[in-house]
This record gives sequence, C-alpha cells and structure tokens, in this order.
Amino acid sequence: MRCHFITLVFLLCAGYGYAQNPYPLKKDVATLDGIIKAYYEVVSGPYGPKQTERDKSLHHPMANVMVSGVTKAGEPFLRAMTLKEFHTNMPPDAFYESEIYRVTETFGNITHVWSTYESRDQLNGPVTGRGINSIQLYNDGERWWILNWTYDSERTGNPIPKKYLPQEK
Repeated sequence: MRCHFITLVFLLCAGYGYAQNPYPLKKDVATLDGIIKAYYEVVSGPYGPKQTERDKSLHHPMANVMVSGVTKAGEPFLRAMTLKEFHTNMPPDAFYESEIYRVTETFGNITHVWSTYESRDQLNGPVTGRGINSIQLYNDGERWWILNWTYDSERTGNPIPKKYLPQEK
C-alpha cells in the first residue's frame, strides 16, 4: 500500500512539474516569424531575470552562442559559449531589443537569418545600439529550432551595410 502511495505522489508531482513548464509555446516555434519574434522577446524586459526557460525551448539542445566585436584596444574577438553560459552571463539590466530588418535565405530544412536589431535601455526609449544577429535555424517538420547565433554591434568603422537596413520607399 505504501509503495502505491509513493508512486501516486511521484506521478502527481511529476505531472504538476510538467504542467508548470508550458514551453515551447506553439506560437514561438510553429513559424519562422514566430521564433524570430520570440528570440527578441526572451532577452527583452525591465530590470530582473529574463525569460531563460522560454529561451531554452527555442534552441536546439546543442545550440551555440557567439559574440563578436572588438576590444577597447581595437582587436577583434569572438567569444563562443553554450546557451547556459549565455544565460549565466546575461545581466539583469533593463534591456529592450527589437528587429528592424531581416534578410532570410533557406535551403531545404535550414534557414539563415541576418536580423538587424536596435537596442534600448528603456521601453520605447532612445536607441542605444544597433547591430546584426546572424541566426541559423532548422525546421524538423514539426517546429523551428535555433541552432546557432552570432552577433556583432555597429560601431565606428563598422557601420551596418545598407543591404541590412530598411529600404526607403
């Protein structure tokens, strides 16, 4: 009898824990637009923790993150990390990033997105930075997965090329 009770408690707790993690959200992974929208939403928000559980659900378990830029001395650098390392190093600062333009190339089940972004320190505040996210994705026939992404920021000597900016009409 005690064994049955313990099993029942375990199953109830396991089911409760599973119900508490709603990710991935279908709207996040069903379409390319959905996953790119979610990609920006998970890192944006007021001071405090960001949406790391939702972010994990967007990424393939073997996904990589890379940050490119230049040091204060002007030397180029590339920092590669796991998604977990990225989350650990993500500051809790208020940060709002949004896509302003996208160039997409697809072959078979893989897609590459050049996603130009603007960042702000306040919701609807002035733009504090811009750059490009290079995002590699995979569609397994059921959903989209982020495989890898790398970003670099716009800076003196590294302007965003016109082909990655919104075109005037």
